[in-house]
Amino acid sequence: MHATDSPRAAAMRFIILLGIVSLFADMTYEGARSIVGPYLEHLGATGFQMGLVVGFGEMCAASLRYFSGRMVDRTRAYWSQAIGGYVVNLLVVPALAFAGNWEIAALLVIAERTGKALRGPARDVLLSEATAAVGHGWGFGIHSAMDQTGAVLGPLWVALAVAREHSFSRAFLPLAIPAAAALTALLVARAVRHGHKPDTPPAPLTFELPRLYWVYVVAAGLIAFGYVDFPFFAYYWSRQGLITGSTIPLLYAAAMGSEGIFGLAVGRLYDRWGIAMLSLGTVISLLALPLGFLGGTSSAIAALFCWSVGTGAQSACLRSGIAQVVSMNKRGNAFGTFHAVWGVAWFAGSALMGLLLDHNIVALVIMGAGAQAAGAALFWRLRAQLQKFA
Repeated sequence: MHATDSPRAAAMRFIILLGIVSLFADMTYEGARSIVGPYLEHLGATGFQMGLVVGFGEMCAASLRYFSGRMVDRTRAYWSQAIGGYVVNLLVVPALAFAGNWEIAALLVIAERTGKALRGPARDVLLSEATAAVGHGWGFGIHSAMDQTGAVLGPLWVALAVAREHSFSRAFLPLAIPAAAALTALLVARAVRHGHKPDTPPAPLTFELPRLYWVYVVAAGLIAFGYVDFPFFAYYWSRQGLITGSTIPLLYAAAMGSEGIFGLAVGRLYDRWGIAMLSLGTVISLLALPLGFLGGTSSAIAALFCWSVGTGAQSACLRSGIAQVVSMNKRGNAFGTFHAVWGVAWFAGSALMGLLLDHNIVALVIMGAGAQAAGAALFWRLRAQLQKFA
């Protein structure tokens, strides 16, 4: 911290530094994710198999945070754990270029998601301390906007590579560059870290979490169960011939840009209106299901707009709510447990959606929209209780 800095200025600088880390990291894995669906289809995976791979990968990314979150609370090794996760990102994503079949590609996708599970709670705890000085919604919104900037640039880069090489596999190789940049930026952030004493043995602590937190987690789990991920859209559109080739990552880049804008706006509004903003964003996002699976090309583009509203609201609001109701020394466990439930629910929903994608599209739409609506309603009921912690 500079001698002349106010706590708020120092916190904002740290948020921006971590945002730069996430910008480069998102260039890497969102660039890869923009073509994972059609890449798996190209390698011979069925819709159900694609759903299992994507769902299990997200479950690993989320549910393994239960263990990494508890570990970071016990050890306070925030930086060591985060660095390890970004190293995995650097090694695994470019290796997708050499997958000879969908099974090997699946293992690499799952390995990348596991690296995210390792680094996620450590980064979120560091970030949540800084956001307390500027407003949790605004701080996480800024981080989300920078995160999504990378999520726009990555798919654009991949779209260019696909158009140039006429191959999905070779498009993974250039993603080694932003992966290395993310790791470098993290080391810079560590050098100017915001008031933390990492790797210091902590005093004994308890992992007990408040009842409100658990209701919050159930509501989030319902949204995760019904939330369709982009690879499902891309797989379906490619199979139906609605949208193909380099247009898919281009549309994903546009959706990521919209998500960043919505995340920043919703984050600002969250500090004033609370979790009601997440309920509103979810109601809009569930419209992506009928638009994306029951319409034509124009409807598919509208679906991405609705989808990006929901993901932006999730990015800005979900972590903010946890930071409000859980004390600093329990947040690693709280973030990890939250993501564990989120990941299991996501996997269960993705597996079911993958099955329905092959057999009954209308049932897929009804299931996904119904689960999201239930989650939005439960969050709406929690708004008054959460507001007491603002």
